Amino acid sequence: MKKLIADESKTPRLPQTGDLIEGRIIKIGKTALILELGAMGTGIVYGAELRENSSLSKSLEVGQKISALVINPENEDGYVELSLKEANYKKTWAELEESKQNDQTIAVRVTEANRGGLVIEFSGLIGFLPVSQLSPQNYPRVRGGDKSKILSHLNQFVNKEIQVKIISLDKKTDKLVVSEKAAQEKEMKKNLKNYKKGDIVEGIVTALTNFGAFIKFDDNLEGLAHISELDWQIIDHPKQVLQENEKVKVQIIDIQKEQISLSLKALKKDPWQNIEDQLQIGQTVKGKVTKFSPIGALIQINKGIHGLIHLSEFSKQNQQIEDILKIDQSYDFKIISLVPKAHKMSLGLK
Repeated sequence: MKKLIADESKTPRLPQTGDLIEGRIIKIGKTALILELGAMGTGIVYGAELRENSSLSKSLEVGQKISALVINPENEDGYVELSLKEANYKKTWAELEESKQNDQTIAVRVTEANRGGLVIEFSGLIGFLPVSQLSPQNYPRVRGGDKSKILSHLNQFVNKEIQVKIISLDKKTDKLVVSEKAAQEKEMKKNLKNYKKGDIVEGIVTALTNFGAFIKFDDNLEGLAHISELDWQIIDHPKQVLQENEKVKVQIIDIQKEQISLSLKALKKDPWQNIEDQLQIGQTVKGKVTKFSPIGALIQINKGIHGLIHLSEFSKQNQQIEDILKIDQSYDFKIISLVPKAHKMSLGLK
């Protein structure tokens, strides 16, 4: 009995449908691919699958060992019927699940771009990288959110390889969503430990948008200098004071998670400092109208020094602000209130 049991244990297990097995290629034909499976017999991959997956079969050579999935343990011709496509699919999902579980970074190839993001491919499996999950360096900074310009920016990544992390994975729905931003977070956090609020750094302007300037420093870190932090004078667009690829010194004014806020203004002399030596309440000053707003008009008194004349000043006279004041024209105004610490000045009609 012991001998029978021992002999039975040496008998190789026959392949079962769904098994992932390894075989050695012994013949590559137009109609089929033949594999030697050892004691399990001979396997076959039919030509139809090879033709449908030409990219998968182009690199195959006689003598090469490959993995295949059992479709039929024994078909009508006596072969173990196999599938390379299904084997690759199963193997790929196993790799993805392991990568997600271990929070690992994987390399994917961009195959297509649309306005929502990038279509990516990993070992034949298709996934998606949303625009919001691009790294700060690759995120499209397009003025006004022009969709055609965003698409043009994203198209530059087609056929390129990107390092990403998996943020959503569902085999039942074939859903794979990845993030380039998440892949860089660990390195960013590590680098951010070297910096704190108040530090002065030197960087390069990487992009200008209508809301501010993106500035890269320390190779892997990038922050945003909001338009209000670029200069003491009021500007309509960052290009009035900066150019792309310009080297600048900035101060870190805030760090929230991986969001870095920068300021050029903080390193410039505050024109409001000691302003009481020049201006007092009740004084008549000459100022130039620079902008109309829903609450009044912005008046430039000196460089970096602005005051506001409120709409109520005109309603008293039953007149419209545009009928009295013109953009870029200078007028005499009276200082009604002055709060230097808050950088605020209220003006009245003279």
